[in-house]
Amino acid sequence: MRILLVEDDTTLSDAVCSYLRAKAFVVDAVPSLAHARGSLLSAQYAAILLDLHLGDGDGLQLLPDIRALREKPIVIVLTARDQVTDRIRGLDAGADDYLIKPYDPAELLARLRAVERRRSTSQSAVVKLGALEIDLSNDLVRKRGVSVPLTQKEWALLRVMATRPERIHTREALQDALYGYDDETDSNTLEVFISRLRRKLGRAHIQTLRGLGYRLAFSEVDEE
Repeated sequence: MRILLVEDDTTLSDAVCSYLRAKAFVVDAVPSLAHARGSLLSAQYAAILLDLHLGDGDGLQLLPDIRALREKPIVIVLTARDQVTDRIRGLDAGADDYLIKPYDPAELLARLRAVERRRSTSQSAVVKLGALEIDLSNDLVRKRGVSVPLTQKEWALLRVMATRPERIHTREALQDALYGYDDETDSNTLEVFISRLRRKLGRAHIQTLRGLGYRLAFSEVDEE
């Protein structure tokens, strides 16, 4: 999952980025509305963490730009404003959730996962594909009941596909889930991670649709 953090407190921004990146999220951090608008034009985000008190305006001013996107991300407002009226204003404006500062990073992670589950087309936090189980709540993958170890990048890629398992995910969307704009990549990096996942999960579980992208596939028989 690629996240845009809009936060002008550098210390807090660095701490949130470090925590979420350690949990296999890709995070781009910007300090202002102007930077955020530029980021929305250059990348596709699954979630936006939005501070309200920014140097160039109220964070809620970004919500019309977000609503105009074809793929609308989750929006969680992060703010020191703790009045009920402020929360209502944020939710009425289109935010999905609201978290009061100071907050525990673990609570933020739980909120992200909860909203992600509500947005998911899967009816359960555990996606079952034949002998394969993908537990989105606990970041676990099991094959025939045995845990499958994944790297952070492998899990980031798999989570995007498992959240909407019936969808064809374009190369560009999956690339966005793997890397922020400060990361260096080469042209075949995505294919390398797809190949690694197939080796670990079974080739039949990840379909390639030429010219379209990739999709998770239900399979009773696992290819080794």
